[in-house]
Amino acid sequence: MSHRLSRQDGATIIEVLVAVILVVVGLLGLAGLQSRVSLAQVEAFQRAQAIVLVQDMASRINANRRNVGSYVTGTGTPKGTDVGAQSCSGLTGAALDLCEWNNELVGAGETSGTSNVGAMLGARGCVESVQNTMPYQVRVSVVWQGTVGTVAPASTTCGSGKYTDDTTRRAITATVEIGCLQNDPASTLCISGIPAF
Repeated sequence: MSHRLSRQDGATIIEVLVAVILVVVGLLGLAGLQSRVSLAQVEAFQRAQAIVLVQDMASRINANRRNVGSYVTGTGTPKGTDVGAQSCSGLTGAALDLCEWNNELVGAGETSGTSNVGAMLGARGCVESVQNTMPYQVRVSVVWQGTVGTVAPASTTCGSGKYTDDTTRRAITATVEIGCLQNDPASTLCISGIPAF
């Protein structure tokens, strides 16, 4: 009795189909990963722009510390998207700083055709009074529209209710504290205080 063993040559159709399915699933996963990376990149870019804008206004307030009360906008009337680009000609001091900051928030520094594209999506900025006694404190906030919902920021109410969903509102804040300098204790800022906010 002789038994012949048959050898298999090549791959069967089932093995080929399984390999194709595995490759397709892998490619779909890679495409999904790429789209998530793109969203994360947009979020990081917007956050970096917001940090620059918060630091800019904090520096402007520190440079004009005697007039800190003139910078307070409150959270109900944010600068930026709601106001639109403005002409800053003829303005000085805090009014000029707020006008230029407003234009930075709407992205007026970079345009594409007639659209301002140099800032975050739906960018708004607020300067709110935190403490009206020495040392004086104001909170500078920049908020914008995120790409996906997370949790509404609790650090500020700036821009609250201005977006389709408050969980997509992103915020960066900085507290600016204005005190008396040791070499300037007789200044009107230290003696009489800053005008009420």
